[in-house]
Amino acid sequence: MAQCLGPTMLLLLLLWLLLRWSSSAAQNRCVAAAEACTADTGCQRLRTEYVAQCLGPAAPGGCPRARCRRALRRFFARGPPALTHALLFCPCGSPACAERRRQTFVPACAFSGPGPAPPSCLAPLEACEHSRVCRPRLLAFQAFCSPAPSFPDGCQPDQAPNCLRAYAGLVGTVITPNYLDNVSARVAPWCHCGVSGNRQEECEAFRGLFTRNRCLDGAIQAFDSGWPPVLQDQLDSHQDLEHRLLQVSSADGPLEGCSMFSMLLVLALQPLL
Repeated sequence: MAQCLGPTMLLLLLLWLLLRWSSSAAQNRCVAAAEACTADTGCQRLRTEYVAQCLGPAAPGGCPRARCRRALRRFFARGPPALTHALLFCPCGSPACAERRRQTFVPACAFSGPGPAPPSCLAPLEACEHSRVCRPRLLAFQAFCSPAPSFPDGCQPDQAPNCLRAYAGLVGTVITPNYLDNVSARVAPWCHCGVSGNRQEECEAFRGLFTRNRCLDGAIQAFDSGWPPVLQDQLDSHQDLEHRLLQVSSADGPLEGCSMFSMLLVLALQPLL
């Protein structure tokens, strides 16, 4: 029996670690979204591509921003929308989850820069208006996400899905938006309006499309209620794993010899195989 003490203690540690992992993943929908993307060949291939491009070699002090953004556009254009949108809009209830969401597409390269401080929003706006890639995407975002005062709630009926698609279409352009912190769902491009001169109103109107847009905010919040079935299955699998591990750890009747360790290890790992 003394020889089995080591494996038994290891099993208890394994059960504890798996329970913590299962509970964390079930509560963190961004983890579930990442795991669902990893399980899908197409999503994982495109995701691996943009991560490699965004973290690839570049000039000292810089990053391969053009290649990074091009790979991001491919990810959102060719990846399964249920999975790509889940990575981008996964609902969060904790700073850890929100930080994971904020870091989804390597913002140090794709979102911020090239300078150390954000520029006036007029600069990326003008660059977008002269870009064959960005301009139609901005027009689509304005068409599908802008408030509509003539409707009772201030937004067009069934606006949310089109708004989220249009927002995702901006990721990888010169006005790539992202979450501003890990304590809220506020989004904006990497820019400000502090030095806009006599075009302050124009600058604020553009940035307000992201920071003061009840229809965009509502669409992001509504994504939780429309959580795709493939991702709900992912969450259910974590909850089922936790239930089975608890059953294993509380099973009655001691097993003979070290076979207890082997059998419980197989039962614990079975949902992960």
